[in-house]
Amino acid sequence: MPEDPDKLTPGEAHTAAVQGLFLKYQPAIRSYILSIIPDFSLADDVVQETFIVVTRKAAAFELGTSFTAWVKTIARFKALETLRAGKSRCESLSVEVLEALGTEQAEFRTDSDERLALLSACIEELAPQARRSIEFRYRGDHLPPQIAGMMGCTVQSVNVTLSRARAFLRECVLRKMSAPAS
Repeated sequence: MPEDPDKLTPGEAHTAAVQGLFLKYQPAIRSYILSIIPDFSLADDVVQETFIVVTRKAAAFELGTSFTAWVKTIARFKALETLRAGKSRCESLSVEVLEALGTEQAEFRTDSDERLALLSACIEELAPQARRSIEFRYRGDHLPPQIAGMMGCTVQSVNVTLSRARAFLRECVLRKMSAPAS
């Protein structure tokens, strides 16, 4: 593909526009895939596979129509394909239940960026040990036994810390969302 945007063919420009939409909605797409496959690393693989399919099928997408419904369908099929192949190390709902749920809500939430910013601010408010536990669990994709080993505590302690931290973060984000804008 030429580097100069002015030298793109109409087909290349269309594909670039579709890829731009994918990048815009990538956090929501990843969240949707994680709701099907609760395995961060495998979900990231499915996001990449979804991007490849979106790029390959870009010409079939009509700009101005619902991109989120279109990409959600592709993401759901890729995620279900991954589950059927038995690649997930995590428990999830059955493929039949996930297919039935896939007919719900075609659009992604539009307040994701705001909620992520609020979540980031709330993470900063956590106590140091809770923050480290959350970071090990969700940024490092470590399971509680691994976190316990890294932090020198029991698995039960890690589970309690994570549970309390998640409750705090949920309440903090909701509180900040309902606060009047300054």
